[in-house]
Amino acid sequence: MSGKINTYKDLIVWQKSIVLVTDIYSITRNFPMEEKFGLVNQLNRAVVSIPTNIAEGWGRESSKNYLQFLRISRGSLMEVETLILISKNLNYINDEQHKIITNGIEEVGKILQGLIKSIQQKINITENA
Repeated sequence: MSGKINTYKDLIVWQKSIVLVTDIYSITRNFPMEEKFGLVNQLNRAVVSIPTNIAEGWGRESSKNYLQFLRISRGSLMEVETLILISKNLNYINDEQHKIITNGIEEVGKILQGLIKSIQQKINITENA
């Protein structure tokens, strides 16, 4: 692969967020049944929001709209981080699961922040031209 970005699916941040979705869904299968419509539902919805907002923003074909969707994605990532901590505190996940998920969250967060910064710079250059 040449490294050229032709679609949102080529974005590393999208790819890694899909892995995060898969990991979260895997661990929430083992949460207590009484959490199915509570913590599990909220966690799964938040984590799915990360790659879906990246994809939707890409499809808007406007840097400003894209930036807004990336920021929503970042907010969802922070929501997931908070819900994972709550899950750990409630002993729904163990230390190893927490570490794996937290590492994934941090990795997606760093890449996402870099993309946000890049799009913001592109907007600033266009507006100042």
